[in-house]
Amino acid sequence: MKLFQIEEPEGGPTDPDAPGAAIGIDASRGPAVVAVAVGGNAVVVEDRAGFELMLTVPGAAAGVAAWRTLFEGARLRAERALARPVTHAVVAAGAASDAGSPDLVEGARQAGIEILRVVGVGDLPRADAPALAAAILAEDLAPRPDSASFR
Repeated sequence: MKLFQIEEPEGGPTDPDAPGAAIGIDASRGPAVVAVAVGGNAVVVEDRAGFELMLTVPGAAAGVAAWRTLFEGARLRAERALARPVTHAVVAAGAASDAGSPDLVEGARQAGIEILRVVGVGDLPRADAPALAAAILAEDLAPRPDSASFR
């Protein structure tokens, strides 16, 4: 019997304290849409067949638990697609009440996501879908291991 050892390309695990990926979430209507950007190019992240999640956007009267469920699902979808942790997000909100919602921010925190910014859909470039524009903004705002905001 022969045993094989498989290692990461750089020879060891990545820093567990390093920030994960930042995603964009369109929580303005219907099912939420999740996107990620690399180098300013954004793409919507979809679930694999057989592993679909319904990412229901909470209503105006929804509490922290409903927002947490949304962010847990968005995080899971993105982590499955990226094969890396997701720790930050920019959220495109539909209503002004959602944009200033403490329940939204607390729900994200409980799901392990730090909100970088909540923006109204009307404040995003019209040329891009809200999730794509939010993902590009998330990439720009995400902390870097060499930045002063990373500890």
